Amino acid sequence: MGFFSNNTATVFPWLELNSIAQLEEIWNSTNNQTCLIFKHSTRCGISSMVKNQFEKKWNLENKTCVLYYLDLLIYREISSQIESLMAVQHQSPQVIVFQNKHVIYHESHNGIDVNNIEQALQS
Repeated sequence: MGFFSNNTATVFPWLELNSIAQLEEIWNSTNNQTCLIFKHSTRCGISSMVKNQFEKKWNLENKTCVLYYLDLLIYREISSQIESLMAVQHQSPQVIVFQNKHVIYHESHNGIDVNNIEQALQS
C-alpha cells in the first residue's frame, strides 16, 4: 500500500457502451427508463477533468437514470451513430440524457454540470 493510497474510493457505476446494437437497444427501450451517456476521450485532459468532476458531484443515490460510458478512442463509430440517431452533434467530452427516444439534455466540455442534469431529470 502506497503512502497516498485511498481505500475509500468508490467505483463509479458506469455501464460500458460498446456496440451500435447495444446503443440501438437502449434508444428503443427507454420507455420508462432515463439514460445518460458520457462520451469520453481517454487522451484528452479536459475530458478527464470533466469526467472526474462529474463523478465527484453525481449523487450515487440517484437511481433515476442508467449511466453509460463511451470510450471514444475505441468506439468512435458509436458516437457517429449517436449523432445520427439523436440529432446531437458529436463533442468530447459530452453528456446526453434521453428518455422515450427524446433527448432531454445534452452538453459538452466545461458546460457539463451535474446540477443542470439533475434539473433536467426533474422536468
